[in-house]
Amino acid sequence: MAEEQNTQNTPQADSNEQREIRLAKLRGLQEDGQNPFHITTANHLCGTKDIVGRFDELENTDVAICGRLMSRRDMGKANFIDLRDRDGKIQIYVKRDEIGDDAFDAFKRWDIGDLIEVEGFVFRTRRGEISVHAKALRLLSKSLMPLPEKFHGLTDTDTRYRRRYLDLIVNPDVRETFIRRTKILRAIREYLDGRDFLEVETPILTPNYGGAAARPFLTHHNALDMDLHLRISLELYLKRLIVGGLERVYEIGRVFRNEGLSVRHNPEFTLLEIYQAYTDYNGMMKLCEGLFRHTAMCALGTLQVPYCGLTIDFESPFERLTMRDAVKKYADVDFDTLDFKAAKALAKKRGLEVLPRHGMGDILNLFFEEYCEDKLVQPTFILDHPVEISPLAKRKPQEPDYTERFELFICGREMANAFSELNDPIDQRSRFEAQEALFAAGDEEANHTDEDFLLALEYGMPPTGGIGIGVDRLVMLLTDSAAIRDVLLFPTMKNAT
Repeated sequence: MAEEQNTQNTPQADSNEQREIRLAKLRGLQEDGQNPFHITTANHLCGTKDIVGRFDELENTDVAICGRLMSRRDMGKANFIDLRDRDGKIQIYVKRDEIGDDAFDAFKRWDIGDLIEVEGFVFRTRRGEISVHAKALRLLSKSLMPLPEKFHGLTDTDTRYRRRYLDLIVNPDVRETFIRRTKILRAIREYLDGRDFLEVETPILTPNYGGAAARPFLTHHNALDMDLHLRISLELYLKRLIVGGLERVYEIGRVFRNEGLSVRHNPEFTLLEIYQAYTDYNGMMKLCEGLFRHTAMCALGTLQVPYCGLTIDFESPFERLTMRDAVKKYADVDFDTLDFKAAKALAKKRGLEVLPRHGMGDILNLFFEEYCEDKLVQPTFILDHPVEISPLAKRKPQEPDYTERFELFICGREMANAFSELNDPIDQRSRFEAQEALFAAGDEEANHTDEDFLLALEYGMPPTGGIGIGVDRLVMLLTDSAAIRDVLLFPTMKNAT
């Protein structure tokens, strides 16, 4: 068999020149009354997944399949081509005697990247490869730009992120990542719907922003002549629905935070928030652990999750540590024995930046971030955060300086954040006032007072557990992706120069 012919896609060929050649071919088709862009539908009865998965049933049976022409192996009066659709790639055998001279000559002028329709029967080659023997072909859409050369491919990450459509065409593993992302979202909904939660939608444009420590994006509504913010969280509106009696609600939605970019941060990302009346953060821990297990099994078929050379164990019970116990374990500092003055002095001795507005809880959190986070590789719940950093969480009755809050860490990354939700409107107002003071002191990520939310609480919110889960980080974990941009179809990018 001859070597694959793909001379139009060599690194040396100039893409502008190739585009002109393809435009000339298109003009020729149009002059002959065969403009492929006038075709409105296609005969697409099955895909590569159907043909391969049902080969015993479909062998020697006529099928119709559509996809992109990805390669050609020219044997003179016969060609083998590879056709790729959403689910994979399949070989097509095209013979001059089978489709006729005119059709074969036209087919030979098609380019790598063209979208085509194939009608033929399913068979297995002498080498054992499942293929389709073409009886008829049709050009559905003309590719005017050449694809990246086969052996070098599309590897530049900036180009891959900016031109995700091209990335999906030439990199099958990227396509598989985003197919798996859809499976993960489907599994999340399946798990929650099966537990009688209602999926709801809340506003993206809000007069106030809250529910997280983040800087917002600001916009302006012309008709109302008012400034609005893109939401940074889903929390405060979902808790209004708990007040209204819906009892179990969740939302999977985009949120927007005016922050920097990193391997774990994108200014817009997908957040899952869940609220359940008549439970607390212990109930949320059980729900969270079950949700992660169910999603991993649906996406991967295993609870031993491979990630960046590690194996993350979702099968064993997740470890639980209070924040103080974690700091004691990894930083060798016992906060139960320190007063504020001693804690502040020790933090400065260890090189931690203590600001004038920091309280005892802030200093505990500084130790945790510095000494503990990167040690939490296997799934670990960190419990009982200080009240200073938890403005929406209920205080622990026996330890009012701490809250009923947990974060789930995996591979040193926060994957979930949950509370026994604060439902005392008096306490909530004082927390908002403390946040306003922090904002006035220079903390641009501090929360602001939401008067309508406070009014809702005054009508009475039942004891409630709530949790937020970063969907993109979960997808990173379950697709073995090192960077958040690898799991966002269209990540935020700086304008190309």
